[in-house]
Amino acid sequence: MLNSTQLSRQNNLVPQPGRPHIPDYGIPASIEGTLPWNHVEERMTKARNYWVGTVGPEGRPHVVPTWGVWVEGTLYFGGGPDTRWSRNLAANPHVAVHLESGDDVVILEGTVGRITDPTQPIVTRIDDAYEAKYQMRHGVPFWVLRPRVAFAWSRFPDNATRWRFEAVE
Repeated sequence: MLNSTQLSRQNNLVPQPGRPHIPDYGIPASIEGTLPWNHVEERMTKARNYWVGTVGPEGRPHVVPTWGVWVEGTLYFGGGPDTRWSRNLAANPHVAVHLESGDDVVILEGTVGRITDPTQPIVTRIDDAYEAKYQMRHGVPFWVLRPRVAFAWSRFPDNATRWRFEAVE
C-alpha cells in the first residue's frame, strides 16, 4: 500500500529527452528531433487499453491488456487480486506497459505500488478519470506505475526518444 508521501510526486517536472541505446538501428546521436514529453502524456491519456507485462514466479513472462487512467504523470490500473498478472505484480513489482500501436509507440518501465485505501485523496481523481473514460467508477484497489524510464517514437528511428526518471521513494 502507498502512503500519502509516496503519492505526492513532483509532477510539474518535465523529464529531459535522450536517445535509446539500440546499436545498429540508425538512431541519431543528437537529441534534435526527439519527441516532446507531452506526446507521451497525450497518448497515455487517450489510450483505452494498456498492455501490462509481468513476470511469474517461475520466470515466465505474462502480458495482458487492461483498462487504466493516466493522472498527473502516473498510470493507475485495476486488476483483481486473483488474476495471474496481479499475483505476479504482488510477488514482483517490476512491470513494462505498452500501448497498442507498434507504429506510434509508448513504452513505460518501472515498479508498481498498490492503493488499497479508499480514503486516499487521489482515489477520487482516479475514479473521476476512470468514469469519464469508461463510463464507470473503478474503486480500489489500483496498481500505480510511476515510470522509471519511458520510450516513444512515431517515426523510427528518427524520433526514437528515451526519458529517465528518478526513483520515487
